[in-house]
Amino acid sequence: MLNTVRAIVREGRIELLEPLDLPEGAAVLVTPLIEEDTLFWARISHTALDTVWDNAEDDVYAQLLKE
Repeated sequence: MLNTVRAIVREGRIELLEPLDLPEGAAVLVTPLIEEDTLFWARISHTALDTVWDNAEDDVYAQLLKE
């Protein structure tokens, strides 16, 4: 089962911000959340969602709901 927990880096070591029961030697995946990357993905996601939600085809459904 995949589980996401928050952590920080201190003196080159990754420290979990909440307790997690992991056996010694357990394999983990680490995804660094670099501020610039996070902002980029937030902006690009917003643009993509606007493209999907703000389109003329959806206006037809809005008109049907009004009737």
